[in-house]
Amino acid sequence: MNSRLIFLTILMGLIVVLSNILVQFRLGNWLTYGAITYPFAFLINDLTNRFYGSRAARQVLYTGFVVGVVCSFAGSQLQGEFGPLVTIRIAIASSLAFLTAQFLDIIVFDQLRNYKWWIPPAISSTVGAIVDTVIFFFIAFSSSASVIDPRDDVSWAAELTPILGFGPNFPLWVSLASADFFVKLLLIIFALFPFWLVSQKYTQISLNVRN
Repeated sequence: MNSRLIFLTILMGLIVVLSNILVQFRLGNWLTYGAITYPFAFLINDLTNRFYGSRAARQVLYTGFVVGVVCSFAGSQLQGEFGPLVTIRIAIASSLAFLTAQFLDIIVFDQLRNYKWWIPPAISSTVGAIVDTVIFFFIAFSSSASVIDPRDDVSWAAELTPILGFGPNFPLWVSLASADFFVKLLLIIFALFPFWLVSQKYTQISLNVRN
């Protein structure tokens, strides 16, 4: 693995750990801080896939996944102001959601590789974001998954409330998941610019090296 792939792997692991910690802190009524950091994992995944191919992207994914999981479970043993820095339930939910969503992102991106530059990252990241949101919030906050760690009291997430403040009543975690997905979608759109910019720089560097 070259130095650039090592750098991307480290970034991927840091994003997983940081998001696992920040997702436990509310931002307003419907968001957590993790919604802001996590979508950048898709940017790293797509850049790796674009420049080095799907095999390298999987390598970065698996290595970053292991680094993130180890650090997250280590964080579950460290106490913060409100309890463990990362709860066991959050760590499990994040691990399963991350691996499934990012792997799917790689597959979809690879299938769309030859389309216009913005199509592969936009569609693959959106599909991955949907899968990630559903898996993570269901496991992390649904009362149906409380068997994973009965000591982790997330009963607050099961409180019935109008979804996003209006409409029919759903558990609060459904509103959190919905808001989280919309923020991910906005950041995926925003990330198209750095994706394009880095792609242009990489292409220019490659041309200079060949010349």
